[in-house]
Amino acid sequence: MAIEKIGIIGAGQMGNGIAHVAALAGYEVRLCDISKEALDKATQIIERNMNRQVARGTVDEARKRAAFARIKTGTGFDQFSDCDLVIESASENLNVKSEILKSLCPVLRKDALIATNTSSISITRLASLTDRPPKFMGMHFMNPVPVMELVELIRGLATAEETFKTIRELCIKLGKTPANAEDFPAFIVNRILLPMINEAVYALYEGVGSVEAIEVGQLERPHRAGHLPCRHARALRGALGQQVPALPASREVCRGGLARAQDRPRLLRLRRREAGADEMSRSEASQPGAEPIWSGAVATPYASMTLLR
Repeated sequence: MAIEKIGIIGAGQMGNGIAHVAALAGYEVRLCDISKEALDKATQIIERNMNRQVARGTVDEARKRAAFARIKTGTGFDQFSDCDLVIESASENLNVKSEILKSLCPVLRKDALIATNTSSISITRLASLTDRPPKFMGMHFMNPVPVMELVELIRGLATAEETFKTIRELCIKLGKTPANAEDFPAFIVNRILLPMINEAVYALYEGVGSVEAIEVGQLERPHRAGHLPCRHARALRGALGQQVPALPASREVCRGGLARAQDRPRLLRLRRREAGADEMSRSEASQPGAEPIWSGAVATPYASMTLLR
């Protein structure tokens, strides 16, 4: 099927970025969020980012104005009734996404496709919450969307080949590079990235270097706290077990204590607690809000460098 109108749910950093690139590629865009304030902020960000492209000479003024005019906003799902594709890009939370998908399906055309911008939640599980699993798949954009070319494409068990081919063709028209990933926890990018982040925290824990030194030496740039939610790491931990070790003294790391106290006696005390790190993680998994998003997952707290400041 031909894609002409694209709906986007969620006007945050990822959602407004997807709207940005879709509009520049010539698609009619319907951007939705729960409040007018969020939508106004999103359109301001999109306009500012497009202006930067004009200033750099990558987009001319006429193209920018035409693209910006193709973006319409609203707080209700009714605006998606004539969309060919709706991309869900809300918070990385299974309950939030579930409620959105259940409310969305009744207003869509029977032939409309749905994609989710999740970076860790099972595509098959999300597809089962809709009335059209064959027309549902994952479309994981990278942040910031207007700059990063990669998009992970993930099929659920029921995703039809026609759906996959249509979404892949869309990615190419958006100027993106599609990478096919299977429906495994954290897919490709975060499966590879999260163990590196975990090891960086180990390096801090063992006193190898400071937060700033580790960021400069290995991560190359400060990591944004919201970019790697702990839920990603919990999903990966549940799937891969000891391939992603539990972080010792994770509560203290998250509180930032280790960033300030590197004395040897303290480190020795913390190391003696390393053997109990898995048990501590399992106890945290039973706390409210810690339910893993993959069946059988063990919730293990992780922290990015920014959280330690």
